[in-house]
Amino acid sequence: MRRRIAPALLALGPLLALAAPPPLPTTSLDADAAARFAALALKCLHQEYPNHISHTLGGDVDVRAPRLLTPAFYGCYDWHSAVHGHWLLVRLIRLFPDAPFAPQARAEVSRSLTAPNILAEVAYLRGEGRASFERPYGLAWLLQLAAELRGWDDPDARGWSAALQPLESEVAARLKSWLPKLHYPIRIGEHDQTAFSFGLMWDWAGVAGDDEMRALLGRAAQRFYLRDRNCPLAYEPSGEDFLSPCLAEADFMRRALGRGAFARWLSGFLAPIPAGTAAAGRAPWLSPGVVTDRADPKLAHIDGLNLSRAWMLQGIAYGLPAHDARAPALRAAAARHADAALPAVTGEHYEGGHWLGTFAVYLTSAADLHR
Repeated sequence: MRRRIAPALLALGPLLALAAPPPLPTTSLDADAAARFAALALKCLHQEYPNHISHTLGGDVDVRAPRLLTPAFYGCYDWHSAVHGHWLLVRLIRLFPDAPFAPQARAEVSRSLTAPNILAEVAYLRGEGRASFERPYGLAWLLQLAAELRGWDDPDARGWSAALQPLESEVAARLKSWLPKLHYPIRIGEHDQTAFSFGLMWDWAGVAGDDEMRALLGRAAQRFYLRDRNCPLAYEPSGEDFLSPCLAEADFMRRALGRGAFARWLSGFLAPIPAGTAAAGRAPWLSPGVVTDRADPKLAHIDGLNLSRAWMLQGIAYGLPAHDARAPALRAAAARHADAALPAVTGEHYEGGHWLGTFAVYLTSAADLHR
């Protein structure tokens, strides 16, 4: 699918239309790893407790169990992790349809994605005081789940997609209403960050053929990020980040810009990327974050940061024209981050086990590049 580029974005100069794209990276997800990651989601998908809910109480009637409040997405500790836990299983069934875990995974997803459950989710989302519920992170992951189902020609997937459609439509409408009113980007390293969620939303819009969402995101790219320069990557990470503000912005902008325009924008935005032979003999660029306690739910975020950095670095390299001299340093940094984080995705500690599998699958299956 060709990218639609907002006219103002073309102010960066003519696109290098004739530059051949680099080859898609090969996925590093094998059957053994897929089974390991699937087991993490299967363990928590319908595990109701412990549970961390973001829930506005309007009265005593609202004091209810998570499975009654949001009957499709109540496991995996919180709503957004339950949503992307479903995405994890759907993606793995799609990639490994004959794997031993596939029948159980299909049964668990079928248990969640029923028409009554989804209508209850829509009713919950429309409840008073929930205008900002799971916005943008959880809502963007819901669209990613919807995109995965839309792109899969499978009888179960078609049924799940049909059941999910009312919630998909509600979420898309909410985000479309919110985007024009958002006056400033959100640049933190946790859930509220806009750049990462914009990337998920952009990818969904491509699969769904939603030109309106693409246009809104293109305008957001223009007003929030187009004039950004010298992102302070040396200031990252903060102690509880699981998303890089600088790299997530670049990973979104490679979607919104053509390769030539993105290459020029990146030169002003992340100037320190080593290039070509000038990088030889230097210390590695951009070291992985250090995790000191994987049993601490916030400190364990750094494992997620290393995973998300890895796919963002890979995406940034892919977004450049072929033979761009910065690509080797970007890919080498991506590999270092993946090597640091993937061995830690074990489920030993529920603090990370309920969500890191999704990040591992997103990375190793190159979910943002293989559409």
